[in-house]
Amino acid sequence: MAETKQIEDQSKVEPEDELAGSEAPLLEHLIELRKRLIRSAVAIAVLMVVCFIFAGQIFDILLNPYRSIYPNPGDMELIYTAPQEFFFTQLNLAFFGAVFFGFPFLATQIYRFVAPGLYKHERKALVPYLIATPIFFVLGAAMVYFIVLPMALGFFANMQTEEIRLLAKVSEYLGLAMTLILAFGVCFQLPVVLTLLAQIDLINVEQLKKGRRYAIVGILAVAAFITPPDPISQIGLAIPMYGLYELSILSVRMVQKRREKALAAEASAES
Repeated sequence: MAETKQIEDQSKVEPEDELAGSEAPLLEHLIELRKRLIRSAVAIAVLMVVCFIFAGQIFDILLNPYRSIYPNPGDMELIYTAPQEFFFTQLNLAFFGAVFFGFPFLATQIYRFVAPGLYKHERKALVPYLIATPIFFVLGAAMVYFIVLPMALGFFANMQTEEIRLLAKVSEYLGLAMTLILAFGVCFQLPVVLTLLAQIDLINVEQLKKGRRYAIVGILAVAAFITPPDPISQIGLAIPMYGLYELSILSVRMVQKRREKALAAEASAES
C-alpha cells in the first residue's frame, strides 16, 4: 500500500520536475531573443538618424530611374500636396536607408540567435549563407534600380498625351521605388533559403523538381501581392524568381552530392 502511494506521488512530481527543467532553456532563449531584437532596434534607430541627415543624397540617388524617362532633365517634376508630406517622405527614406544598409547586421543577429543551438560543423556551414544573404539582397535591389523600375516608369510615361501628362507625387514615386527594392531584395533570398533547407536535409532535388508547377503559381501570387498592380513590376519579379528557383535546384543538387560523397567516405572508412 505504501509503495503504491509512493508511485502515485512520483507520477505527480515527475511531470512538474520535467516542466521545471524546461523552463530554464526557454527563458534563456527568450532572453537571447530579446537581446538580439534590442540590438537590431538600436542599430536601425542609429542608422535612421544618419540616413535622415543624408536623406537628400538618398533621395537624389533614388530619382535616377525617374530621370531616365525624361530626355531633358529639366522636364522632370515631382510634387507634394500636403505641407507635412515631404517631411514624412524623408522619414520613410531614412527608414528605408536604415533597413537597406543594416540588412547585413540584421542577418548576423539572426545567425547569432540560431548558432548556439547548432553543432560546430553546422555553424561553419551557415557562414557561406550569411555572406550570400546581403549579396543576393543587393542583386535584387540592383535589378530594380537599373532594369525593372526604369522599364515600369517608361511604360507609364508612354501613356501621356498632350492633354494628360505625368505629374507624380514625391511620396508615391519613392514609395514605389522603396517597396520594389526591398521586395526584390527579400525575394532574391530564395536560393539561400532553399539551399539552407537542403543543408539540414529538409528538402531535396526531387521535391523541388516535382514542385515546379506549384512554385510557379506561388511565385506569381507573391509577385502580384508585393508589387504594384502593373504587369511590368509583376513580370519583372516573377521571371527572376523562377530563375532563382532553378538556380536553387542546382545548388541543392550540389549539396546532396557533397553529402553523398561524405557518407560514402564514412562508409569506406568504417569498412
